[in-house]
Parts: sequence; C-alpha cells; structure tokens
Amino acid sequence: MLRVPSEIADDHFESLKIQELTFVAYRSDVYPTKNEVYFEENAVLYVLEGEKKFVGTDKQVTVRKGDVFFVRRGYYLMSESIDESYRSLVFFIDEKLIKDFVNQNVELFPKDKLEGKEMPTLLILPTDERFGKFAESVLPYFRSKTAYLHHFLKLKLQELLLHLLSYDSGDFFKALLYQIFQGEKADLEYLMQNYYLKPLTIQELARLSGRSLSAFKRDFHEHFGAPPAKWIKEKRLERAAFLLKNSSKHVNEIAEEVAYESVSHFIKAFKSKFGVTPAQF
Repeated sequence: MLRVPSEIADDHFESLKIQELTFVAYRSDVYPTKNEVYFEENAVLYVLEGEKKFVGTDKQVTVRKGDVFFVRRGYYLMSESIDESYRSLVFFIDEKLIKDFVNQNVELFPKDKLEGKEMPTLLILPTDERFGKFAESVLPYFRSKTAYLHHFLKLKLQELLLHLLSYDSGDFFKALLYQIFQGEKADLEYLMQNYYLKPLTIQELARLSGRSLSAFKRDFHEHFGAPPAKWIKEKRLERAAFLLKNSSKHVNEIAEEVAYESVSHFIKAFKSKFGVTPAQF
C-alpha cells in the first residue's frame, strides 16, 4: 500500500509545498505500474497525458487527458497505468486550507441547498481550455527559486478551487467542501465496515472519522462496546476463520487480506483466539 502524499518517492514525483504541506506533485509513471493507494489528504488529480484506471470498493473509473478527478481523504483506490505516456498533476488539499477557503467565500455556499446532498463515490469534473492553461501556469513553479513561493502557491490553491466550482454543475464538489467546512463526523459503523481490513493505524482511523484520537476512542467504545484495537483484531480474525472455511486461499494470502504484515504474527494471534493454528483450523 502506498500512502500519499507522505510516501511520495523522489524518483516518481516532484513536489511543491505550502508551509510543510504537500500541495502539488508532478508525476510521470513508470510503465506498467499498479498500486493500492491510500489518500491521506483530499486530492485533485489532473491528467496531462495518457490515461489511467482507478478501482474503488464499488466503482471503477478511467481518467484521460484533460480529466479532473477528485478523491476524498481516506479513500482507497487501486491505480493501474494503461499507457506509458501517463503524466499528471496531483493537488493535495489540507482540510484547514479548505475551511479557510470556504470561510473567505461563504457567499458561494448556500447552506439550504447543500446540506443533506448525497455525494458520489468518485467525482470526475469536466474541464476546458481554461483549466489546461491553469495547469500550465503551475508547472514553472517546480523550477522557481522565488522567496515568495509559499504565497504564490496559496493563490494557486484559491484559483484551483474556484475553477473546480465553476465546472461543478451539480453542486457536488461545492457540497463536499461545505461538509468539510462544517467538520462533519463520519458514521462509525459505516467507517469500520469499510476500513477494518485496511492496514491503518488507530490515529489514521480517528482522523478519517473527523475526530481527535481521544474522541474517537470514546465514541468507538460507546458504539461498539470495546476499544478500537481489540474490536479490529477480533473482526480480522473472524474474517480469517471465514476465509479458511470457505476459500482455497493459502494462509499467507489470508494473513495479507486481513491486514497482517507478518504471517507468524497472524498465526500466533489466530491460535490465541481459536486454540489451533490456521492450518489445523
């Protein structure tokens, strides 16, 4: 699994930062490449050349030159390059920067029209020549030595979000930004059913839920009747037992599927719960 932007590799990306936050990264893929990607920040992906396939939990999309693809923080996607010419700009947008933007332009976000609006799983926005020119205007900053780079990039962030709002005919992107601005908390039942098999830390799950670590642990215990780490361990081992009974997968495959990086650790945990090894089970 590749966590982005924290695990951006220098040999695959060039990046620019606003303060210490990655704002935009330029990528030229090594072909062919296939990665499971976890987005630590909200991301806007703009395809400069080529095409790529993204597979989510319930939807698959193919993006091509000129497409803009928005990915919400915390989303998992399997990405696969389709051709060797693929190049993209990926803008990572910290939630504090989004809240500042909405607060400064609150007249653009009518509360009565945006509250309760259902969000699509993956959002692709159409673009035109204007956005292409905007993307081109960002590229020189990868070579810029100006002392005011941070300030220029903050203006580019404002410009990026305004462009996307102008293409957002269904107000889906606008509603999503407003949700982030309001600081809405994720439903814990939905969150855990979708993420308990993912190799995320408790801190990452807390952030994904829109809560502090202490609030996440408190709300989790109230809802599930157990601490997060204990509940996750039990659910993963129950899933492993189901797979052992109902599939022909090897123990190593099952360990990986239930988010155990170490097979020996998985075998030890399984035996502790069920009294026998996975093979004996």
